[in-house]
Amino acid sequence: MSRIGKKPIVLPASVKAAYADRKLVVEGPKGKLEQEIHPVVDLKIEDNVISVEIIDNVRDAGAYHGMVRAIAANMVTGVSTGFEKALEVNGIGYKVEVKGQTVILNVGYSHAVSYDLPKGIEAKVDKNVLKIMGADKQLVGQVAANIRDVRPPEPFKGKGIKYVDEHIQRKAGKTGK
Repeated sequence: MSRIGKKPIVLPASVKAAYADRKLVVEGPKGKLEQEIHPVVDLKIEDNVISVEIIDNVRDAGAYHGMVRAIAANMVTGVSTGFEKALEVNGIGYKVEVKGQTVILNVGYSHAVSYDLPKGIEAKVDKNVLKIMGADKQLVGQVAANIRDVRPPEPFKGKGIKYVDEHIQRKAGKTGK
């Protein structure tokens, strides 16, 4: 058994959850999320509390127990408050703007790079900080990683796109005689 898997998930008043045919559906003010549940575990929803139970005692049952509980808890948090990742764009002449569902990045290439945001993801720009917001934690993290990969930070001058809380290990450049 997993220590995390044993913890119950309490649903806020604004969130509704349903479980049928191995599919968990969570709906709240920020949206609706669906997830297939692994066959090793089962969910029970009683009195606005979701609990995860192991039904097939295989070798990795404890790992699946904790993983399914964490995914369900992230779904509940996502539809009630949402998730956010912040990216910082550093460099002379580097800028970012959002037009509708497209993020346009001018990051030192001969052309502007455009990234289309998937459904359910929003973006806002404040000076050189791009905030990615949404209800699905995995999707928010993946979109932020894809945008960071357009121009990862380099260690000599620190130019590029980095997470706001990320520390770039700086290197000394070449030295002259």
